[in-house]
Amino acid sequence: MTLSDLNTLLAARHSCRAFRPDPVPREHIEQILISAGRVPSWCNAQPWNVVVTSGTETERFRNALREEAMSGAPAPDLPFPTSYSGVYRDRRRECGWALYEAVGVERGDRAASARQMIKNFTLFDAPHCAILSSPAELGPYGAMDCGGFVTAFTLAAQSLGVATIPQAAVASYGPFLHRYFDIPEDRLILCAISFGYADKDHPANGFRTDRASPDAFVDWLG
Repeated sequence: MTLSDLNTLLAARHSCRAFRPDPVPREHIEQILISAGRVPSWCNAQPWNVVVTSGTETERFRNALREEAMSGAPAPDLPFPTSYSGVYRDRRRECGWALYEAVGVERGDRAASARQMIKNFTLFDAPHCAILSSPAELGPYGAMDCGGFVTAFTLAAQSLGVATIPQAAVASYGPFLHRYFDIPEDRLILCAISFGYADKDHPANGFRTDRASPDAFVDWLG
């Protein structure tokens, strides 16, 4: 693979917010997981553990998660950001309004924005979901290692024509996820990755976000 090949893959990947129901073949999921597991980790600890749902198990989880989101209170294992300020606030708003514009949500229409928000908890109709956790004892560094796993997972999936969306929103219901999947309390639930084949005609998949140039985030010395 050349750098140009990698950049093409990076540019093609996006957060998919509408999926077709077609399942991804098991062998393709296994290939994605093998590739994701090749990323570097502190002391080669490889802290990630993944629960992957398919078929009726995805449907059962989807229904239970939506019910929890409608009635329960968020309680993530990892603290969510306390605020977004400056350029981070601007990028977050730009992304949010681009999505709302794509799906026809008018500014100030709280009912419509709430309907769009709840799609997070129906996994955007994806046929598969991966729940990612890391040992609590490894703290932020285990979580950082798992960030590399998420990136590699999404790129490996993209190379096979499989769309993905990493979801912190799902992880906001940590106690529910621990109970539902019997994930030990000594592991931190970090995020979900919903995945499958994109519904390319859905308006939610009709926009893309920009990326900053290196001059915006690099301090050159020497």
